Amino acid sequence: MRRAGSGRGAGPGPGVGGRGRAGSAAGPENLIGALLAIFGHLVSSIALNLQKYSHIRLAGSKDPRAYFITKTWWSGLLLLVLGELGVFSSYAFAPLSLIVPLSAVSVVASAIIGIIFIKEKWKPKEFLRRYVLSFIGCGLAVVGTYLLVTFGPNSHEKMTAENITRHLVSWPFLLYMLVEIIVFCLLLYFYKERNANYIVIILLLVALLGSMTVVTVKAVAGMMLVSIQGTLQLDSPIFYIMLVCMIATAVYQATFLAQASQLYDSAQISSIGYILSTTAAISAGATFYLDFMGEDVLHICMFALGCLIAFLGVFLITRNRKKPVPFEPYISMDAMPGMQNMHDKGIAVQPELKASFSYGALENNDSMPEIYTPATLPIVQEQHGPKGVSAPPYRVLEHSKKE
Repeated sequence: MRRAGSGRGAGPGPGVGGRGRAGSAAGPENLIGALLAIFGHLVSSIALNLQKYSHIRLAGSKDPRAYFITKTWWSGLLLLVLGELGVFSSYAFAPLSLIVPLSAVSVVASAIIGIIFIKEKWKPKEFLRRYVLSFIGCGLAVVGTYLLVTFGPNSHEKMTAENITRHLVSWPFLLYMLVEIIVFCLLLYFYKERNANYIVIILLLVALLGSMTVVTVKAVAGMMLVSIQGTLQLDSPIFYIMLVCMIATAVYQATFLAQASQLYDSAQISSIGYILSTTAAISAGATFYLDFMGEDVLHICMFALGCLIAFLGVFLITRNRKKPVPFEPYISMDAMPGMQNMHDKGIAVQPELKASFSYGALENNDSMPEIYTPATLPIVQEQHGPKGVSAPPYRVLEHSKKE
């Protein structure tokens, strides 16, 4: 991390609106926030993989909630709560624009844990060919994370009710909110009324909501930290306004994400969602909290380069995931047990009733009532009458259980 001699200004002057520009004051808090975010995303990724592992192990269980009694699932839940608390706390120490891109750590951790959990035996060449994009993506994500932490905004501001209110009514944020509301309404109109359920439109809705979520999360976490340090902020109305907005935007964000997951692959959602959400959140942080005020052009460019490298790394990691095989909602006639090929001559298309075939959960046709038993349509050879009139090429036989 940068210190006082990094060209950021060594004096602890108050700056604008209580915003300190001192590298010695902001540097340690930025480092604490970055470490808390990395720790939180890493633990959350481990927790989700533990819960997924528990679901996979009990996939064949008759009880759909059998995982509730397993230690693995509960361990994953506790780790997930711990990880989310770490990410939530990180917003109180570091700028929003620094914390948001660090979610790439969870993608890297999930890729590594996924390879470990597969436990398949690969030859070195096959293993390298299968996971080369994942390794390159992980390397790029690590490099991008390093650049983000090193060249991230080095600002520091106490999240008091007065400062948050001042930011909330500032004209840059009001203009930003006006543009975001217009864009959100247009996207929602095309999505709901025009049935434009493209992945970019859905994830843009998620990103716009997410930008407001992280803005309110930082306000709530920062005011809680200031209250713990001795200056009570929880009695201010702005705290509860931000808390309600945080919960509401998070709920609607989860709703749109659930709709996207029903239409598109999780790999696409992870990569495109990370890029769009990070871009929107950094824009909101730069507008609301003025994260990049006073930063020199070099550090801003290096921070942007770190974001681009992290974007590319996440894209490569998610691109290397196996695509699920689409489900075919029909049964091939040739693949059904007891079913003969329709092109065979002189053989009935219907399977024999004495065969042990079954449709769905019906295991034995002999136990079915007679009314539900299918009628056979055996094919008979064409017979000519005495007057040269041909008989019908088929005849319907009534079936009984005695046959």
